[in-house]
Amino acid sequence: MKKLILIMFLSIIVIAYPTETNASKMPCSLTLEPVDKNLKNAKGVGLVYKVQLNPSSFARTNISILAVHLPDPSSFGNYDGYEGFASIPNEISWQFKLYPTPEQDSPTWAGRFDLITAEMRNVKVEVRLFNSKTKKLGPAVLYGNLKSCEEKD
Repeated sequence: MKKLILIMFLSIIVIAYPTETNASKMPCSLTLEPVDKNLKNAKGVGLVYKVQLNPSSFARTNISILAVHLPDPSSFGNYDGYEGFASIPNEISWQFKLYPTPEQDSPTWAGRFDLITAEMRNVKVEVRLFNSKTKKLGPAVLYGNLKSCEEKD
């Protein structure tokens, strides 16, 4: 009797437990942490999900970033804004503008990119400094890694 119960218990675990334990389904999100630990209040979040921009197109992946309590970009040098930067290392990258809200002391920075067709595995997501006049991308201020984000069946 004990063997039968054990076999049933193990069978339920094998059947019910997902085969890919670290895979999440779309939509999924990740927290963006400061590169410099002295930026205690700076945080961000990335959202990844499928969008269909018009009825005749196929769905694409969107990455949206929201970042809060970031220092003024000019405090890091010759920068005047922030950009979202996402990449699958050694494969592809995406860069998009983050826009500040009109809050006085510390605006919220947000932006999105809607045209991704790549599979979202091992994606690095960053908020980076940017100089809009020279179009120079600076170092990351916030970062996060997305191990896996798959489309729901």
